[in-house]
Amino acid sequence: MTEQRKGLLLVALAVLFFSTSPVLVRWAAPLSAYEIAAGRLLVASLAVLTLARVSRQPLRVARGDWARFVVFGLITALHFLFYIASLSYTTIAHSLAIVYTAPIFVTLASAWFLNEPMPQRKWGGVALAVIGVAVLASFEPTWNATMAFGDLLALGSAITFGLYSVAGRSQRAAYPLLTYAGLVYGLAALWAIPAAVVNFHPAAYGWQQILAVVGLGILPLGFGHTLYNAALRRVHATYVNLVATQEVTGGVLLGVLFLSEIPSLSSIIGALITLVGIGLVIL
Repeated sequence: MTEQRKGLLLVALAVLFFSTSPVLVRWAAPLSAYEIAAGRLLVASLAVLTLARVSRQPLRVARGDWARFVVFGLITALHFLFYIASLSYTTIAHSLAIVYTAPIFVTLASAWFLNEPMPQRKWGGVALAVIGVAVLASFEPTWNATMAFGDLLALGSAITFGLYSVAGRSQRAAYPLLTYAGLVYGLAALWAIPAAVVNFHPAAYGWQQILAVVGLGILPLGFGHTLYNAALRRVHATYVNLVATQEVTGGVLLGVLFLSEIPSLSSIIGALITLVGIGLVIL
């Protein structure tokens, strides 16, 4: 099996874990986005660093790389904070469809930071993806200022997801997978913890909320994002992120099954247009 096929298989497996995220986030309510993000990042970091220790991967960063890793941690924390917060204001279909405009930002960041430019002919796909997002939002019967704010948060998550993806690919030759992933998750948790402390409400914690946060740390983050980072080491970041867009399908289906959250026709049409646009960017 070629490295590219291995990478695509790894990100396909990651999507299965990613798809559990929206339902688990909803089950973690009424915890704040800050508490959920910090908790899941902390759980994932402890789990992945433990695996790194068991597999004898080094748990250290070169002194000159610490500033870079701190920035990677901030980008990661913002991605999760924006995403989790968006689900409190907009629907799963809207949030996931907008978050997965990320391949556009991956492609741009790859050109700027990794010297992997995008052909001009692919900009038509960028325009189509933007149109899809407009359809998704503007023609939603219940779309209002609250949903608009949630959609804006999802867009912030998309941009930071693109930067997070390029960061992971940039370090593929510098650090072992578990070392890189575990430390980035841990640094992201440190960025998120102060906000979580400020928004801490002990009365909101029950077994459902605790198990949901642990589940978020183990499933979509510990397994999903670590597999995603493994794929980034084998395949161009844009291709990996394109496959990851199928979390939209999985997340919406699980939302229907477990939360009875049925997407509107305009949401489905907008999401499909967006995905077609993304496909044109990548292919």
